[in-house]
Amino acid sequence: MSNLYFTNNHEWIDFQGTVAYVGVCHSKISGLKKIIKIVFSKISRITKKGDVIAYIYTKNGKVPVHMPVDGKIISFNDQQPLIERITLLQHAENDNWMALIGLAQPYERKGLMQLAQYKQFSKKH
Repeated sequence: MSNLYFTNNHEWIDFQGTVAYVGVCHSKISGLKKIIKIVFSKISRITKKGDVIAYIYTKNGKVPVHMPVDGKIISFNDQQPLIERITLLQHAENDNWMALIGLAQPYERKGLMQLAQYKQFSKKH
């Protein structure tokens, strides 16, 4: 069984035991022409599901990135040069994680979708 799940806000989460990697789905950013910058939230507390953990800035505005589950931000993937971040537009679900989080409840999957469910959801939204 896959450890990759999706939210209805078009973020993905890859569970790895007591931690998980979080990123944005291609469908969330597919209409964007160019990413100008990514600004990560300064969070030092337990973050709740749905909280904004980053904004992706484009020429036309900003796109929020939400926390898919409760947990604590361990680190952000802010070491990539800006030009590499633009690859998010083409390969969002690959290795382009945005945050590594410590999970408040490592086995909780409530409100998350597996790939087949997410594909059906994406067709409608």
